[in-house]
Amino acid sequence: MSLSTFKTFAQIPLSDKAEISVLTCGPGNELYSVFGHTAIRIFDPAKNINTVYNFGTFDFDTPNFYPKFVKGDLQYFVSVASYRDFIYEYQYYGRDVYEQTLNLTKYQKQQIADELNGTLFSDKKYYTYKFINRNCTTMVADIVNKQVTISLENSDSGKTYREIIYSYLQDNHFYENLGINLLFGYKTDKISEKLFLPKELMEGISNTKTKNGQPLAKSTKTIIEKTEQTKGFSFINSFYSYLLLIFLLLILTIKKAGYNTYLVFAGLMGLLFCFVSLYSSHNELLLNYNILLFNPLFIIIAIFITKNKKTLLKRLIYISFILLAVYLALTITKVHIWLMLPLLLVNSVALIRKMKAIPTTN
Repeated sequence: MSLSTFKTFAQIPLSDKAEISVLTCGPGNELYSVFGHTAIRIFDPAKNINTVYNFGTFDFDTPNFYPKFVKGDLQYFVSVASYRDFIYEYQYYGRDVYEQTLNLTKYQKQQIADELNGTLFSDKKYYTYKFINRNCTTMVADIVNKQVTISLENSDSGKTYREIIYSYLQDNHFYENLGINLLFGYKTDKISEKLFLPKELMEGISNTKTKNGQPLAKSTKTIIEKTEQTKGFSFINSFYSYLLLIFLLLILTIKKAGYNTYLVFAGLMGLLFCFVSLYSSHNELLLNYNILLFNPLFIIIAIFITKNKKTLLKRLIYISFILLAVYLALTITKVHIWLMLPLLLVNSVALIRKMKAIPTTN
């Protein structure tokens, strides 16, 4: 369906039979789809309108795609599709789709339709993606909130952003979970105040009532129900392969070349975290305390010439141990502590072996 068709629709008032609904799509297998998806449907049989608006569209061919994504400059945009095409795509990939028809007045429906089409044909079509604050779900939530003028109920009240994200990355997504928790900083440990994931928004709509006491979701139905299949266990992407890797690292650090190489690598990781934290405009990546775990001082410790400077080297190692202790204190009550303890062990062992290798004689 061409954009000109939708442009014409933008000029047509909705009929009394029009309905507006929120579509919630289940998770996919790729990392960018593992959290699911949210879209808005406008259905007006009297005007032959059956359209889905999607705020989660991006272009992999964008120049410098990954640097822009990390920096927080990646542009997402609003796209539109026929309902039939939208559903076909999710059927093809075997993903759930649920529809919540909203309990809105005719005026509210028209306002949402006008806003969606105004966005589609203006500079507002493009927006800068933010993982928590601005994505396909938050954009839809903002549009709904604006019209119902009440806050949607947050079913995850009391949980931190990190805890909510962590719960999505379980089955065969171990290393994605590890990587995200290494990159995410202190701000994701704050209590969630925003509906930013599709399932959350769906539950929020279900739990919200309008000002006159009516449910915001007039009806909820399953459009596509994914057939539950037992997921094959992936040893490669699991905690068990992680433990094997930790075991191999502990063996590697027995020898001088091994622990020095590891400390350089760990220090470079710390520098990477420093760079990303300073370079990126993603709030989630700021104030990353994993720099205490992967300490850039490790590089100096690894390449330090001990002759005549043994005391200074020992002090650097003691400082590193103190920083590891601070890190443990910061994370001991956090949901991702079990991901980090093995790395904390390897770092501690490498430092101990470096300390023992310092000559005791002058």
